[in-house]
Amino acid sequence: WDCTLQEIGEKYGVTRERIRQIEAKVLTQLREVAKKRMLEEYLS
Repeated sequence: WDCTLQEIGEKYGVTRERIRQIEAKVLTQLREVAKKRMLEEYLS
């Protein structure tokens, strides 16, 4: 996958800034899941 934020935005009818915001939110959520899993492994 090698699309720019602009290209993705055009495909879905939103701005590249909105795509950037969504990307940042998803990455934060993924990091939280990873932290939770590591903590669960450590505590078990």
